[in-house]
Amino acid sequence: MSESTLISTADFQRLSTMLKQTLGIRLPEHKRTMLSSRLHKRMRDLSLESLTAYCNYLFSSEGRKREWQNLFDAVTTNKTDFFREPSHFNFLRERLLPRFTIPGKKHLRVWSAACSTGEEPYTLAMVLGEHQRENPGFSFEILATDICTKALDTARRAVYPHHTVTPVPPHLRHRYLLRGTGKQVNLVRVSPEACAKVSFGRLNFMADDYRLPHRQQVVFCRNVLIYFDRETQEAVINRICRYLEPGGYLFLGHSESIMGYKVPLAQEATTIHRRLPTPP
Repeated sequence: MSESTLISTADFQRLSTMLKQTLGIRLPEHKRTMLSSRLHKRMRDLSLESLTAYCNYLFSSEGRKREWQNLFDAVTTNKTDFFREPSHFNFLRERLLPRFTIPGKKHLRVWSAACSTGEEPYTLAMVLGEHQRENPGFSFEILATDICTKALDTARRAVYPHHTVTPVPPHLRHRYLLRGTGKQVNLVRVSPEACAKVSFGRLNFMADDYRLPHRQQVVFCRNVLIYFDRETQEAVINRICRYLEPGGYLFLGHSESIMGYKVPLAQEATTIHRRLPTPP
């Protein structure tokens, strides 16, 4: 991308500050080309003549109401896969779920806190669905949230290219994924059984109150902290912990660490933490 098509230094700084304040996302200088590329589409969609004109519109009263979510959708990263970081699902199946076969522990609430396009919560629905089949009386619900409305739209559709389901074990593909036919032969749809277990909603980690209806026993918040600075990471983890039951589990991404943070968590395994009891 040529210098003439890059967002100006002043506009980049203005946008970086706004995104840090509203989404917590850091945009260092080396992200300037990426941001410029993503904003050019919005500029064309709005028939604006330059990125400066786009930024001026963005910060106008009308732009704040109509364009900020489009900007958020443009700058957020939505990289995910079915059964991404499979060791987490092995831990869930082998070490956590057996605790939900004893009396008094029959219903499990799981929060996919940065669900992107839905592969993570649907993976959870498959794993938990299998446990339910093997343990009558067990039930579960999955809350899936994200900041990106376009990603949530994809997640709610629950339709994916066939090649993306390769990580799903064959027996789970057979039970929970429906292969398309005709012109849709290269697509798969998540089964109604799995979809019924997942509810989706928009959530901004920078909000003071996440307004979840219940405390959760398991939270997957993977590969999102890497976009925040240390101070924001610690604040977000503490907010998440407000909605995690004492003794509940928080799963982070493989490259994320909260070592040295003042958070009510103890490490249970690599990138897996358990909520400490609330002090009396």
